[in-house]
Amino acid sequence: MDPVQIIIAEDNPKDFEFLEHLLAEHLQQSFQVSRANNGEDALKMALDSEQPLVISDIQMPGMNGIDFAKSLWDKKPQARIIFWSQFKDEMYVRSLLRIVPPETVYGYILKSNTKERIAGAVVTVLIDEQCWIDPEVRKVQGRTGHSQTALSDIEFEALIDISLGLTDNLIAQRRYLSRRGVQSRLNSLYNKLSIDQEQFQAEKVGEAFNPRNRAVSVAIHRGLINSFELEHEEKELQKWLVQFKQRHKIND
Repeated sequence: MDPVQIIIAEDNPKDFEFLEHLLAEHLQQSFQVSRANNGEDALKMALDSEQPLVISDIQMPGMNGIDFAKSLWDKKPQARIIFWSQFKDEMYVRSLLRIVPPETVYGYILKSNTKERIAGAVVTVLIDEQCWIDPEVRKVQGRTGHSQTALSDIEFEALIDISLGLTDNLIAQRRYLSRRGVQSRLNSLYNKLSIDQEQFQAEKVGEAFNPRNRAVSVAIHRGLINSFELEHEEKELQKWLVQFKQRHKIND
């Protein structure tokens, strides 16, 4: 029998070595491992495989694990991927739920688990062809799938904009909205994050919270945004700002 071909997409050498030793200890079948340092390399390798079997980190330089999976599943929906990450951020879980094709087998395991549990998840997904989702991630999935708490695309877009520090006027320019349209999106975001329910007024103080700042704080706590992904959003913003300043003849 030919050895099982497994691609490990992991930019951290120590984490890669951990997985390689884990497979050697727990996999009954003979196997061969190929390493990709980033999503782009993993995609090239996986597209060359008839039946891609992948263990992928989520936070990687360049193309992250979610974007890698979307690109791969678009062309090979039969690919089996197990995401292993130290993060259970809602933004990743939310993005992942949107891209998994019907009938696709995949998994999500946190790096904080024991060797035995990680090995069991890998075997379940890659060999036994069954989905395996970390119990901690399932809790986040439940919140993400609830209509009263899950953010829509436009609400998430509004969250990114205020996290980047944009004013209502600049958001309106960037998203082709009126100021009223921006405020409507923000009010919807505040409602989903329960900012309005927390708000109160006191004599000599006025409103207790700045809704914008409070929304960002709650979003960080929920894992809806993080510094790694905001770096990417900041780069996209800077590209747009260059074009905006050119159109309006604004000098730095």
